[in-house]
Amino acid sequence: MVQIAWRIGIKNKKVKLIIVAENASERTKDKFVRLSNQYIVPIVIIGQIEQLSKAIGKSNKAILGVEDINFAREIQKINNGGDIIG
Repeated sequence: MVQIAWRIGIKNKKVKLIIVAENASERTKDKFVRLSNQYIVPIVIIGQIEQLSKAIGKSNKAILGVEDINFAREIQKINNGGDIIG
């Protein structure tokens, strides 16, 4: 069910940035990299599952979807060490 919601959010361009934890499984990372490329949604692989989960007040979350374009841009800017690339 969650996978379907993710795919719909990405496909409908609601998700402006995908964040994947570095310690997510390779299968999970590969899947979301493919979705990112297919639907042209930026992706960052950063942090640990525990850090991402704590940041949103949930447990065991390896993937986050950012829907706010300004928040997504700021995360990308910080991740890239300055300006947004692309």
